[in-house]
Amino acid sequence: MIMHTIYLRTLKRADHTVFCVQDGQKTYYDPLFGRSIPYSSGQQIKRSLLDSLNGIMNTPGSPTTFLFDVKNKELKEGEVFGTCNPAHADQLFGGWMKAGKGGKERTIKRRSPLSVSAMRALHPLLAGTDRENISFDRSERSNNEIIVRDENNNILDEEAIQALLEGKDRSLSRKWIPDNKRASGLFVQDIAIDLRRLFCVSINPFEPEISAETETNLRASGWSEGENVFGPCLIAPAEIRKAWIPALASALLQWKITSNQARTFSLMETLAVAVSQDANKIASSIRAKLTEDQKAKPVIDESLNGVKTFITLPAAAYLITTTENESALEDAEIYLVEQMSAYDYENQLHIV
Repeated sequence: MIMHTIYLRTLKRADHTVFCVQDGQKTYYDPLFGRSIPYSSGQQIKRSLLDSLNGIMNTPGSPTTFLFDVKNKELKEGEVFGTCNPAHADQLFGGWMKAGKGGKERTIKRRSPLSVSAMRALHPLLAGTDRENISFDRSERSNNEIIVRDENNNILDEEAIQALLEGKDRSLSRKWIPDNKRASGLFVQDIAIDLRRLFCVSINPFEPEISAETETNLRASGWSEGENVFGPCLIAPAEIRKAWIPALASALLQWKITSNQARTFSLMETLAVAVSQDANKIASSIRAKLTEDQKAKPVIDESLNGVKTFITLPAAAYLITTTENESALEDAEIYLVEQMSAYDYENQLHIV
């Protein structure tokens, strides 16, 4: 039996960093262990992945259309949508939705072939947050401009400012920024690649994924008509697949958190990658085990049937491993390319 989904699990190490800013660092509460756990949302991971894809292909991201309405001489937010055109790699892999205002236009939408999880702790006891107080200090500069405003937004002169500071130990060239959360620990993230959708765009007239104009342009560019379990579709030509599969494989392994704050940069190095067509086995490949003294031990299963595991050199600092090597990510990329290239996109319904 041929499987249609590739599951990818990635284990990363983060050190004193910020994934996305919300009260310093987003967290969720784990009720089983009673801890607040830092995380990066699936939406942020997906955007980081697509940014990485565009960087690898050396192409700009597909354009986005922002619509605004004018009401009482004020701009009001309207719809936002992408090109809805799979000729852009980040659109083909990222999906889209375009719903026109007022219901006068047909809604077109494409579900992404990449299902992306949040990046969360490998185990609630193996990741957490710490807090620090930071400052913005420019007190050594004599050319700072100090502006103080009263309740009516009037700017006070120097004499009035001096009067306000009388008897107070207060610097106007330093800002105290208390209680900033930072994330550290071992984090895991999962991606499911639906091969049936990966290079196929539905042309079902009742649930369209593309406009008639886009369909015409794709056919002229060599996209061929075929059929999968979702109905009639257009299939990307072999030369596009040959060019885009290696770029996607690289992006799946090389993505990074692009909104990471400059002052809290972390390499977030990848420790291990597991690839399988079995969702249950991928969950077992990189996991944690609770010990009798209520501590969590990270585990990488290096010989699980049906799973290919790739372990990098830094992993040995945090886990007991035997097969770590310097080319682990390169080997994982080659394997992903082989898996995605081997699928018969033109004859899906004949795969048994």
